[in-house]
Amino acid sequence: MSSTPKNPEDNEQPRDAIYWAQQTSEFRVSHLQTGALDLNVEGRRGLSPLQGFGQMWEKLYRVRLSGITVSPAEVIKGWKENFPAFWPQGNRFFAPLTGIAPGEVAILRLAPGGMPLSTGVMVLYADEESFTLMTPQGHIFAGWITFSAYEDDGCTVAQAQVLMRASDPLYELGMRLGGSKVEDKFWEHTLTALAAHFEVKAQVETRVTCMDPKLQWSEVRNIWQNAAMRTMIYTMTSPVRWMRKRRKS
Repeated sequence: MSSTPKNPEDNEQPRDAIYWAQQTSEFRVSHLQTGALDLNVEGRRGLSPLQGFGQMWEKLYRVRLSGITVSPAEVIKGWKENFPAFWPQGNRFFAPLTGIAPGEVAILRLAPGGMPLSTGVMVLYADEESFTLMTPQGHIFAGWITFSAYEDDGCTVAQAQVLMRASDPLYELGMRLGGSKVEDKFWEHTLTALAAHFEVKAQVETRVTCMDPKLQWSEVRNIWQNAAMRTMIYTMTSPVRWMRKRRKS
């Protein structure tokens, strides 16, 4: 008795598979640029909002690009190509050589509260009208940041959506003592700069919603991966490393 032939499409990947990162278990840095530090990135696991310690928040930042004719795809193309340029001064985004593409890892050098912090993000998803970044262990928050553009009543709207929990108790305390407002200003600045890139001056709309007020004490051990503490220790011990290298040379 002959078996029923299989449909070739049964083994095919979903049509949007090319837009997703194929490997998300560990962050791997393909190229380290001058000034970038993969201290808290290489080999780290990506964390979803469910794996953080603090309260879960959804933050939406939107800007309407009124008065111009630009498609969502054109906005995202410009956003990807100029992503680091839109960030507030004092913060660095070391983009991968291939740009913002699925599975690529970027190194970040941030300055929350004036203190240096070395971390990174992985491009979890990227297509013509949106892209999503995922944070690693030790980052300020565990979560996803999705950048998108869409049409609304004949106008293109650019949006950043953050779904997050502070990674550990120290970060949660920092968020409650003003870190959350710093986060808001960061992305409001970014969207204002994006609009200015398209020669639009517009007000950014911000909407913040607490999705879960509970703390996840089961994730308290995330503090051992705290990138801020590790960056501070690395910076403070740099003279010791320099002296060791000099002795060996």
